[in-house]
Amino acid sequence: MSKETLLKYNSPAEDFNWALPVGNGRIGGMIFGDPAEEIIKLNEDSIWSGGPRHRVNPDAQEGLAEVRALLSARDIKAAEKVAFEKLQGVTPNSRHYMPLGELKINMELDGRARDYSRTLELSEAVSRVEFTVNDIKYTREVFVSAPDEVMVIHITCEKPGMINLSCSIDGRDDYYDDNRPSGKDMLMYTGGTGSRDGIFFAAAVGARTVGGSLRTIGGRLCAENADEVMIVLSVRTSFYGEYYEASAEVDAEMALCCTYDELYWRHVNDYRELFDRVDFSLDDNSETDIKALTTDQRITRLKGDELDNKECIRLIHDNKLIELYFNYGRYLMISASRAGTQAMNLQGIWNDQMWPAWGSRYTVNINTEMNYWPAESCNLSECHLPLFDLLERVCENGRITAKEMYGIDKGFVCHHNTDIWGDTAPQDLWMPSTLWPMGGAWLALHVFEHYEYTMDVDFLAEKYHLMKEAAEFFVNFLIDDGNGHLVTCPSLSPENSYLTENGVKGSLCAGPSMDSQIITVLFTDVIKASAILGRDSAFAEKLVEMLQKIPQPEIGKYGQIKEWAEDYDEAEMGHRHISQLFALHPADLISPEKTPKLADAARATLVRRLIHGGDHIGWSCAWTTNMWARLYDSRMVYENLKLLLAFSTNPNMLDSHPPFQIDGNFGGTAAIAEALLQSCCGDIILLPALPHEWENGHISGLRAKGGFGVDIEWIGGKLSSAVITSDNGCECRLRTNCVVSVTCDGENVGSRMEDGAVIFSTRPGGRYIVKP
Repeated sequence: MSKETLLKYNSPAEDFNWALPVGNGRIGGMIFGDPAEEIIKLNEDSIWSGGPRHRVNPDAQEGLAEVRALLSARDIKAAEKVAFEKLQGVTPNSRHYMPLGELKINMELDGRARDYSRTLELSEAVSRVEFTVNDIKYTREVFVSAPDEVMVIHITCEKPGMINLSCSIDGRDDYYDDNRPSGKDMLMYTGGTGSRDGIFFAAAVGARTVGGSLRTIGGRLCAENADEVMIVLSVRTSFYGEYYEASAEVDAEMALCCTYDELYWRHVNDYRELFDRVDFSLDDNSETDIKALTTDQRITRLKGDELDNKECIRLIHDNKLIELYFNYGRYLMISASRAGTQAMNLQGIWNDQMWPAWGSRYTVNINTEMNYWPAESCNLSECHLPLFDLLERVCENGRITAKEMYGIDKGFVCHHNTDIWGDTAPQDLWMPSTLWPMGGAWLALHVFEHYEYTMDVDFLAEKYHLMKEAAEFFVNFLIDDGNGHLVTCPSLSPENSYLTENGVKGSLCAGPSMDSQIITVLFTDVIKASAILGRDSAFAEKLVEMLQKIPQPEIGKYGQIKEWAEDYDEAEMGHRHISQLFALHPADLISPEKTPKLADAARATLVRRLIHGGDHIGWSCAWTTNMWARLYDSRMVYENLKLLLAFSTNPNMLDSHPPFQIDGNFGGTAAIAEALLQSCCGDIILLPALPHEWENGHISGLRAKGGFGVDIEWIGGKLSSAVITSDNGCECRLRTNCVVSVTCDGENVGSRMEDGAVIFSTRPGGRYIVKP
């Protein structure tokens, strides 16, 4: 089976939603690909709108007591009025993400460009534009190197001496300080992002030619009669270090001392070490010549046309596009999140707006967490690390917010958004989202998830305090609801509103279901980590006691999982957030094997939401696809993946909210992996939700909890073979939906059956062959 790794187009990008992304985790570019007037929109991950802000409301503790009393008295409107006055952030907004600018390359061409091609090759992380002018072929290649910390643009022509161009950098609506030649054949572009503690940047653009001449003219680099031209761009900021301008200049100078081939091979070898870990292939079921179609045409094809009814649309298939989408998700993570860079925001690292939607911040009521769902299962653990660096800053600021806002001396809290500085005060002035105190807790769950996949005890010891401090806050924040339960108050179910039996619409409440589910997982993780590390046994015992009082998922009047402590109706039945099913995914408190009645209620919840349009935007559709996978519903996994591709994916394959948000890409990538392999409730489950349409295929290099690598092959929709590689010698609990034998080094492995799972011991480095 051939692998799908090429995005291709036959025209330049019309706008940002058609442009192609490149990046090295820190520097990003969106390539438009016009033959004569190339534009590359530029980003650097630490360029945000200013320095840290202290936004905690000085009246918050007084307001907290009032809001709790009013909610207890069921005076919701009065509680929300006080909350807006005394709990909301003073200055409602934290800092927002901003672009660096745009690189412009103007080429002098003697005629009209023909035979045009624009591609992004995922196996190399290289974008190419190719065209001919008067039967002479031109090629422009772009990549961003992690080893050399520069963007590289390489321009060649079949005929010597035919490249004439000028290159300049500009943008940011004129919000920069200087843009002029600096040294030989180099431009320096500098500026800052406002406030006395703002972030300052310097970008250096340099070039070298083979043949012809090169010089600076004004604020441009100009090449004449060259055989080939290599342009490099470097950028550094004060967020990373004091000598950012000198560092940017050195990066560019060092790169220009290398040949293009040297830069290319260092880049490709570094990138492939990550990308080549996973190999995924499906049969082509498109029944058309997909090689003749561009990527945007293939996406459009899945929608059908006005003459197609729903049944006709269901017959339109493109497994290879799903394969490409999966590979693209891994490409995006490698390109946007590397060790030592910033965590991915709402747009990863790619943003062309000075005032982007939602500030392109870290929205931590699902979006930031979803960005990292495929990191562990898809064998990109290193790409997960920037999230923990961000969480350290969140923890530091969250201690202050916990004390000043809630009067709690131990632990930290973060609401539903944060920024590069780790801001933790309530963000925005919107009652359905602003006063949700669970953002830090949800982020902290990623610590133990990383440990479970890697079994890295040193990492757990280093980051354990993040989990513990998140739990410490809730030890002091939770209140008794009058029925013996410990609940959050005030809080809300993210971005949703309820209707009381009297028709009152509200958002603030006590004990929404998602909060209790997150706290259940958090306390459980801390208890396990405490035992592994041999520390804080008394605190762990306290959490064990408190867990008995944390509400667990309940079934409501419609057979659904209740979203609030009271069985309220939703104000919007088709709401995009399905927060009460956090227990199903990403947690595993609900599963078909362990809690079948709750699993049925989860299904009812999904059906109720979806028939009212609940997955109409990209990330929401991606989340529900993961949920269907957890329910082993292969048909709904496939249908929702098609919906995600057809209606929530831009021509450049980036997720559309709209506008562009990158979370849906990672949610969709994770869902494909979940359909093939799950690590839930201590089990490794092979092909749990394999769609009928994926009749034959294989995937290798996935990861499972317990430090296991997993390769799977299937034929005719059934398991053909699997290989389980044990890194740490943990016991393996395997579910396969068929009778299997397990061998290692040609000998049968002793195993036992327990509740339908095959259980066997492993040794470090052991390779276990699973056969039906």
